[in-house]
Amino acid sequence: MSGKTAVAGYTHDEVEELLAQGNPGGKLTKHDLATPALILDLDLFESNLQKMAAFVRSRGRGFRPHAKTHKCPEIARRQIAAGASGVAVAKISEAEVFAKEGIGGLLVTTAVVGPRKIARAVRLAATWPETTFVVDNEINTRELSEAAQAEGIRIKVALDLYVGRRTGVLPGRPALELARQVAAMRGLELEGIQAYAGHASHVIGFDERRRFSRECMSQAVETRHVLEQAGIEVRMLAGGSTGTYNIDIELDGITELQPGSFIFMDVDYGRIGGPGSDAFTDFAKALTVLATVISRPEPYKAIVDAGLKAFSTDKPFPPESKNLPGLLYGFAGDEHGRLDFSSAACELKVGDRLEFVIPHCDPTVNLYDRLYCVRGEKVEEVWKISARGMSQ
Repeated sequence: MSGKTAVAGYTHDEVEELLAQGNPGGKLTKHDLATPALILDLDLFESNLQKMAAFVRSRGRGFRPHAKTHKCPEIARRQIAAGASGVAVAKISEAEVFAKEGIGGLLVTTAVVGPRKIARAVRLAATWPETTFVVDNEINTRELSEAAQAEGIRIKVALDLYVGRRTGVLPGRPALELARQVAAMRGLELEGIQAYAGHASHVIGFDERRRFSRECMSQAVETRHVLEQAGIEVRMLAGGSTGTYNIDIELDGITELQPGSFIFMDVDYGRIGGPGSDAFTDFAKALTVLATVISRPEPYKAIVDAGLKAFSTDKPFPPESKNLPGLLYGFAGDEHGRLDFSSAACELKVGDRLEFVIPHCDPTVNLYDRLYCVRGEKVEEVWKISARGMSQ
């Protein structure tokens, strides 16, 4: 047997009403939820968070987890309570949501370009002055400074350093020249450097990943030294990721890590390997999608109600069953998934509930409005994914 069978199928509103009433009898479980549903195992989530917090604390570093992974103010609050200095966010729209929820220590990791986004950044900085923005060129930097001066404020900025395949000013002298320009602008205050080598995080094999990440991040450390030798204070050098958290922290000069996926984990991260292992098991897979078997059209074949709209599809591998080894999932359209259980030690029937580890956590979370937080099988809380869709 596969486990639990659907009981009630409560909607979002019905679940929240039951929880508001104190969950009478404590009988509301994840198997009572309408599916597909995004499930967070609180025990595993809390363990992941405490493990990362203890790790960086033991090395005398800080961490500012990337909230683009979860887009959830309640998770951000718990990360800060565990010792994070704040959270990193991908876009100004995410920053606006988190600021409205009272989340401090925001680092916006994508440059705000164009007059309207700059105006939004100035408004946010005026009311939430501890927010830091990134810059990587003189034109955008000057525009941001002029807008800040017009409002009579100073905006904290960090140099976005090119250590990967995305944005940033080149390491070394180009970064020094930009830092000098920032220092000369009355509307800006230089906090330090952001250096994110995201492509290093998924290099397969720990030794190769370590070599590659050190090659990338050593450029950031060297650039910090160049700036400091020129008399420019660098209070922050932020970088790192879930896949390189225990690699980048070895480099002197990095002050804080920005891991995101460690709280949830996914199939992708499980494949990258750890020291002496082909699997990456440092953090537990706390996030799943719960689905219901809705049809049994053939022997050893079943259809669930979670398809392309329930999982991100940017990876070349499918979701994986959480508890049933040998069960194979295949996408069968927008609303459906096709299961092959011919090699699994189970017999599926209509109404059975199954949990799937997601291929890629960040974009999958962005498909949902809520996280159903469970301890064991009991639903304890519902957390809103308030920054869902905030990509502008």
